[in-house]
Amino acid sequence: MATRSFSSLTARLSPSVPGCPNQTVVQYIRDAAIKACEKTLAYRYQQPVFNLTPGAYVYTYRKPADTQVHAVFSTLMNNEPLEVLPLDKALMLYPEWADKYTTSQDIAEFGSEPRSITQISPNEFAVLPLPDAQRTYAVRMFYALKPTRSATDMDEVVFDDLEDVIMHGALQQLLVLPNTNWSDRELAAYHAKQFLAQGAERRARANLSNSRGMMRVQMQPFGA
Repeated sequence: MATRSFSSLTARLSPSVPGCPNQTVVQYIRDAAIKACEKTLAYRYQQPVFNLTPGAYVYTYRKPADTQVHAVFSTLMNNEPLEVLPLDKALMLYPEWADKYTTSQDIAEFGSEPRSITQISPNEFAVLPLPDAQRTYAVRMFYALKPTRSATDMDEVVFDDLEDVIMHGALQQLLVLPNTNWSDRELAAYHAKQFLAQGAERRARANLSNSRGMMRVQMQPFGA
């Protein structure tokens, strides 16, 4: 997967913030890229199919480096959707799920066909109830990504598509930094409006794209 650096956008932004250090411009480009991905859900990723392990309920997202999962569109197990549960409901329905079951006797007693999924950290999720050893459970996941706070680049195709949104989002913040010779609140307000409008347009366009058929399953972000 080809990537594009955040610094590649500095030449386009720097004339609007003369004197702003390049490192600062890159920082705000990254921040704007994160917000743009959160707003548009345009950074979509299909995790490679993997099999659940009998007796194991906690799994790590297999995503590109320097990304975080922002929202899960759909999780299919053997081509059937799993229910997405907020953590509190998962604990209520499966109070035993945090216990460790490792022996064949545990799996036979507590394991069954998983029906739900819940997030337990930004990088991990749990399938519930505990997978048994009676069948092979093949899981396919579709979710929206965003760059991490330490990322230096992101997927090139997504970056290219969101470039204008990211530019407006970065300038919106850079132009209101205090005690600078480039501060311009009127121009910042213009970029803020453009960020909102173009972000909404990208979100709508993504929902009407050719991938819409794949994403028609109702998105259910993990709740707290």
